Parts: sequence; structure tokens; C-alpha cells
Amino acid sequence: MDIAQKAASGFDEAVFSRFAAGRNEPAWLLERRREAFAHLSALGLPSSSDDEWRRTDIRGFRFDAFSAPGGETNATQESAAGLVHHDGALAGKSVQESGGARLMDLAQAVLEIPELLHRYFATRAVTANEDVFAALHTAFCSSGTVLHVPRGVRVEAPFLSTIGLSGGRTDFSHTLVLVEEGAEAALVREAHTLDASDEPALHAGALEIFVAPGARLKIVDVQNWGLQTWHFSRERAFVARDASLDWSVAGFGSRLAKVNQEVVLDGPGASAKVNGVMFTSGRQHLAYFTRQDHRAPHTTSDLLYKGGLRDRSRIVWKGMIRVEKDAQRTDAYQRNDNLVLSERARADSIPGLEIEANDVRCTHGATAGRVDEDMVFYAQARGVPRQDAVRLVVEGFFTDVVDRVPIESAREALRGKLTAKL
Repeated sequence: MDIAQKAASGFDEAVFSRFAAGRNEPAWLLERRREAFAHLSALGLPSSSDDEWRRTDIRGFRFDAFSAPGGETNATQESAAGLVHHDGALAGKSVQESGGARLMDLAQAVLEIPELLHRYFATRAVTANEDVFAALHTAFCSSGTVLHVPRGVRVEAPFLSTIGLSGGRTDFSHTLVLVEEGAEAALVREAHTLDASDEPALHAGALEIFVAPGARLKIVDVQNWGLQTWHFSRERAFVARDASLDWSVAGFGSRLAKVNQEVVLDGPGASAKVNGVMFTSGRQHLAYFTRQDHRAPHTTSDLLYKGGLRDRSRIVWKGMIRVEKDAQRTDAYQRNDNLVLSERARADSIPGLEIEANDVRCTHGATAGRVDEDMVFYAQARGVPRQDAVRLVVEGFFTDVVDRVPIESAREALRGKLTAKL
């Protein structure tokens, strides 16, 4: 951040010292926060000269419009399903348990499984030196959820984590998923705005996933912030030998979103399926950067992202398949398709390959186009009004990616959100 913003910011050194002093956290966690704050102090806002931000303009973002979350616990909602956090604080029960697996509030997990938190929290998956927002997140994270599935435990019903954010507030929630060897579980994570305020809000989050050998994880992550919310998120999953990950993301809300989503195939036989659904309107800007990182032989990844754009909105998708030297017999695929519903909307699709192995099968593709008028005419010729005909064509465009969402309840909810956007 620049000098003027830093001086007026709610994230200066005095604020950080008070924040850290009130956390009642172990020494190792406080030290990670201090390291993150050092990065925050040294790093500036990214600019268009940074390759990763070339197509995402954040000149309208100001740190001095926000302040650190208070961390106070809101009124409990014991009847709410799963875990609920509002404005960077726990707003309900602190534990959801099923079959030996537990979804816990971050503070609860620090007390109950400290060794695992010490090993995994903000270490390999999300590190504070990646950019200023990752540093901000790690330094001031006040809430979060931890899903811990012990070895061999299999839970069919999905766990649920809900994050709510009010206008003018901040949320730096952290989600850590630990699925141990041979275990199976599912998680639905949903973010939304709590009010109709016109005040800007800020979310700088992180999602860390570790799927151990032979384990299985299904996760659906839905972002439905209000149109005044700035959304930044670092998300990375490590998938070990013979393990599988089925990961679906949906981006509907926010003023501007910049999300980095990476899957690391870290052991032989690891596999990952990644599904993305985005729909923008007004002047929304959504930028999703994906990476399929194959580090071991005989690994598989399959990514499909689809976006729909209305009005003057913009979607940026940049994908990379990375195959390291020893990752022979890799099978990787990525595709991004966009349906542009307005003359002034814009979709940027940038697929990429970096391959160092010589025995692989890697393919990618990207398209952007408008509604097929022949299909609309065909429907109108059978008595369907034009508006309904366009809606049917758009719904059909998204059908294959929505059908890939692995959790039925989340799949149907996504269909409803797409219909609402239309």
C-alpha cells in the first residue's frame, strides 16, 4: 500500500499489536502472524505492470476504507446447519461432528488438534509472501473453519460452512481441510452478504486442502457476495498417492474478485476434477486463475470452467497445466467456455501448458461467443417468447458443467442461482 494509505489504514503496526495481543494463541501461530505482517508492511498493491494483474484493475481499492475485524463472537445460532461465521467472527456452534469427522471453528481446532494446525496452517498451501492480500489474510485472520477427517472415516452427508459479511466490514476467514489416509468426506462452503448496504466490504480469504493417500474429498465453494464486496482468495489443494479430489467453484457476486485456485497432484495415481461456474452482470469483474500442477507420474486432472456475462461485466480466466520432469504418463485437460450476452461485456480466456515430461497427454481449449440465434429462432418458431428462448439456450450452455458438481443439494442450488442471475 502507498504511504498515505498506510498511515490512515486500519492495518498499521499499532492495530496489529493490539489484534495479536488479544488472540490468546500459541507462540507458533503468533510468530506466523508477525512474519505475515512484515510481508504486509513491505508489499505494495499489485499494479497492471504485474503479469498476474495485467487484466485486473484494482486502482479503485483503498486499504484505508477498511479496518481489522474485531473478532468478537456474535449471537449464537444453534439451530443453524454447519458452522456459521459473520463479519469475521463465529456466529453459531463451534463444532459439527459426524462419524468421527469434525468441522470446527479455527479457534477450537487450535485447542483440540494443535499438532495438525502447527503442521498445516498457512504453510505449504497458502503462504504470506505470495501477495499483499495473502499477507493481510494471514496477519489478521480472526475466524475460520477446519474440517478434520481421521484415517479410514467415511462420511456421506456434506459438512456445511457459511460465511456472511456486512457492508463496511472485513472478513479474513481461513478454511483448512485435512482428509487423512483412506477417509472420505464432502464439504459445501458458501459466502454471502448479510445486508443491502452500499458500503464497500472486503474479503481476503484462504482455502487449504490436504487429501492423504487413498482418500476422497468432494468440495463445493459458492461465492455470492454483494456487488460492493472486494474478494481476494488463495486456494490450493494437495492430492496424494491414489487420492481423488472433486472441486467445484461458483462465482456470482462481488464487485471485483481475484481468485487463485491450484491443484497439486502430489503422488502417483492422484486425480482431480475441477468445475467452475461464473455469471456476471453490471460492472462486475471476476478473475479466476487456475493451475493443475502434476508432480508425480500417472496423475490425472480434468478442468471445465464456464462463464456467462451480461451488461458491462468482465471475466478473466487464466489456466495453466504444469507437468514436471518426473510426472510421466500424466493425463491433463482444461477448457474454458464463455457466453457473452451483451455488446459491452468482455471475456478473456488464456489457457497454458508447461510440460517438462515427454510421455504425457495434455490438451486445452477456450471459446467465447454469443447466443446462437438459430437456436433462439428455432424456439421462437414453436411459440416460445424470445426472452424465454434466450434463457433456455443459456441454461443449456451451463448444463454440462453444473451436472459435474458432485453434491446433489449444491448442484440444485447452483441451478437456482443461475436462473436468478438470468
